[in-house]
Amino acid sequence: MTIGVGGSTIEEELGRMRPMRDSVQAVGEDERRARIAKAQSVMRAQGIQALYLDASTSTFYFTGVRLRPSERLHGAIIPADGDLVYLSPAFEEAKLRSMMPLPGEIRCWHEHEDPTALVIDAVRDMGHASGVLAIDPMTPFFTFDGLRRAGNSYDFVSGNVVTGECRRIKSAKEIELIGTAMGLTLQVQEATARILHEGITTTEVADFISRAHLGLGFDSAPNFCIVLFGEPTAYPHGVPYPQTLKRGDMVLVDTGALLHGYQSDITRSYVFGEPDARQRAIWNLEKRAQEAAFAAARIGAPCETVDAAARGVIEAAGLGPGYATPGLPHRTGHGIGLDVHEEPYIVQGNATPLAAGMCFSNEPMICIYGEFGVRLEDHIHMAEDGPRWFTRPAHTVDDPFGIEVAAG
Repeated sequence: MTIGVGGSTIEEELGRMRPMRDSVQAVGEDERRARIAKAQSVMRAQGIQALYLDASTSTFYFTGVRLRPSERLHGAIIPADGDLVYLSPAFEEAKLRSMMPLPGEIRCWHEHEDPTALVIDAVRDMGHASGVLAIDPMTPFFTFDGLRRAGNSYDFVSGNVVTGECRRIKSAKEIELIGTAMGLTLQVQEATARILHEGITTTEVADFISRAHLGLGFDSAPNFCIVLFGEPTAYPHGVPYPQTLKRGDMVLVDTGALLHGYQSDITRSYVFGEPDARQRAIWNLEKRAQEAAFAAARIGAPCETVDAAARGVIEAAGLGPGYATPGLPHRTGHGIGLDVHEEPYIVQGNATPLAAGMCFSNEPMICIYGEFGVRLEDHIHMAEDGPRWFTRPAHTVDDPFGIEVAAG
């Protein structure tokens, strides 16, 4: 039997969970002010007059206000020079005031009014009758269309030239938050393996994962949870039906949740029972591909070289080539922070140089449709002298959580 798999119950494992939320502090006001100052510096360097932020994670990143996207415009404006301005439906003003870590003027619109005209009027009142406006890339088209019509004296560019420049490089505090979140989700992964028994369903396991994250003090239940048994483990984003565990199945669990707004994301694959020769070979190949990706992650190296290193190991074993299956049908990794998928992307064609402070996944999944799949997903943060793991990678196919190593 695979070490660390089975032998416990849902009740036992939930009873061990203790709230860990206060083990790390959230991002503070001073850091948010520094983020705004950096954004303003980037805007001045690029000749941008103002940045419009919609109800996106970038608004939370800069202001600490978390807004829920809807058809109603709700956001903020950061001018290249001057003070932050918030935008709100009038009936939400009181609520917004209670949510604001950073002070700023609030401009409101009523239900019969055009909120995009309010945005343009606010920019004009900042002293810019024309110029360049950067628009949050997560802005819905209907909002952008309104801004374009109301502000026909302006040129518009993607706000990613500002938000990406700021968010791509994580601060020491952000790395601490992501690391804490990852460590706690790894605890959930280990507990999940222990509750498995023949006959348990993927639905029961997903429910346990949700309750375990809440028990540890995450902001909410996981915002994604993929639990797969057997042949469905070959599908990177799962299948739309539950499965029941039987001996010899490959198990894949991919999950994560938010802690103080920052995302965790870890995948583990292992066998319930004894791995057969085929499962063992593919698991070990996946492990070598992940190790090759880590070794290629060097300061100054293009992001695509990390993908190429992992893919090269898989192709050398006769799988692929490229995105063909059996093999690796998707990119090797994605950035992580406030969003589970953000820059930088570890994919062919991305020549962005790796730099200290970048954080991204390493998950060169091997998919064999009709049989099974293996994904080992851990995340890397780039230090000044090279890559660092947020969490210890899976150990071996027989002891995926390194239990014998820890005991020895």
